[in-house]
Amino acid sequence: MEQPSGAQVKVTFTTTETDIELPETKRQLLVPAEIRRYGLSRILNSESMLDTGAIPFDFLVNGSFLRTSLDDYLKTNGLSLETNVTLQYVRSLIPPVYEASFEHDDWVSSVDVLSQSSPAGRWSGDSFRPGQDRILSASYDGLLRVWNASGQVLATSPSGSHGGHIASIKAAKFLSSTQLASAGMDRTVRVWKYSETDDFTGDLKPTLELYGHTGSIDALAADGQTKRLLTASADGAIGFWSTSKSSAPEADASLLPGSHLSKRRKLASSVTTAQRGPLALLPIHTAPASAAVFDPRDRTVAYSAGLDHTLRTIDLTTSLVVSTTSTSHPLLSLCALSRSGSTSPLLAAGTSARHVTIVDPRASATTTSVMTLRGHGNKVVSLSASPDNEFALASGSHDGTVRIWDLRSVRPATKDEGLGSVSEAVYVVEREGRKKGAAIPGDGYKVFGIVWDKLGIFSGGEDRKVQVNKGRDVVAAA
Repeated sequence: MEQPSGAQVKVTFTTTETDIELPETKRQLLVPAEIRRYGLSRILNSESMLDTGAIPFDFLVNGSFLRTSLDDYLKTNGLSLETNVTLQYVRSLIPPVYEASFEHDDWVSSVDVLSQSSPAGRWSGDSFRPGQDRILSASYDGLLRVWNASGQVLATSPSGSHGGHIASIKAAKFLSSTQLASAGMDRTVRVWKYSETDDFTGDLKPTLELYGHTGSIDALAADGQTKRLLTASADGAIGFWSTSKSSAPEADASLLPGSHLSKRRKLASSVTTAQRGPLALLPIHTAPASAAVFDPRDRTVAYSAGLDHTLRTIDLTTSLVVSTTSTSHPLLSLCALSRSGSTSPLLAAGTSARHVTIVDPRASATTTSVMTLRGHGNKVVSLSASPDNEFALASGSHDGTVRIWDLRSVRPATKDEGLGSVSEAVYVVEREGRKKGAAIPGDGYKVFGIVWDKLGIFSGGEDRKVQVNKGRDVVAAA
């Protein structure tokens, strides 16, 4: 703990996390005025308080994180040492420290993770083996790659002449430890069987081609439990698909490779892979659709975003749009954030205006934003919720950074920022090899895809790398 200067400040500890709530008799305490977050965290962890050992805590004062000593906070805000300061304590987000980069031959458009804690790992059930952590990357060269945690490529998908994509892949997801899906600029969704030998050499075999979109497919969401997929396309439509050959409808014959004269498509059509169509194709956006996600608690509900400035809520059982929220800017990415005690998620939407807007889909159409996350210097094209903190998410941008946000840290918007609340990033993850603070637009370091798993934060971009950042060094960072 930092040495006291002699002056003390009376603080009241509060929290919204019931499992670490202090008894009422211990909530008020005199602490040294020069104390900082690490010293406050040690007090809370002590035997006389929570007796939890070493949980790292952050402290919110009036909605903002305490980043100085209490004395400096009081001076900055014109308050005296007699002030009773209310400190809301929350579990800290751990700084995502650079670990490694996996080299690609072309831009990396999308990344996903298979681990014991990931959705695909849980969907795998008993077939997932401990230590079988895998990373999936999709590239503009039209290839998928499966990596182990050490950065070794275990499998690469076949080329377009052998059943693979014949154009750039824009999105890819694990469905289980043995199945994955991909989609891209060739307007198709492809389902793959993944297998490994005893020496951990992998193989990707195409098993299903899905046709229906007439434009590039730029986003993909998967639910391995129900064997369903969602897609968002430049044709303005949201696709709803089955990964099962038996339950997927026949495809529109006019969209199949044999109906085109392209030499590359003729080569692709020579591979005997089952071809099917969508369960539903919903042309609901008046401009390119950029993203679609399942509701995290109700897989019969989906949400979509588009360049037409709208968020749509879709009932997948009836294929109807049940609500539409209009926003101020084109929307480029989307993720759903589960909330304790609520049956409806919050939606985070990345915009072309360099910010992330947080929307409650249950709110009226006139209430478009609950909160705005500001700080990016370019388009926000990828979002991923924290795997173990309902208040946190990560965003990837064409400004070359991944930013980590904590929705518990908010302030009122200024007049220039409009109405509502604003939050700034807790951490900024740079691309390794790029000079910190260098010019951003067009410098070859755009981030295209991110995923946040308990294994770490994985991101891919224009630098042709999958970058891995993991949380550690909590005490040093405090």
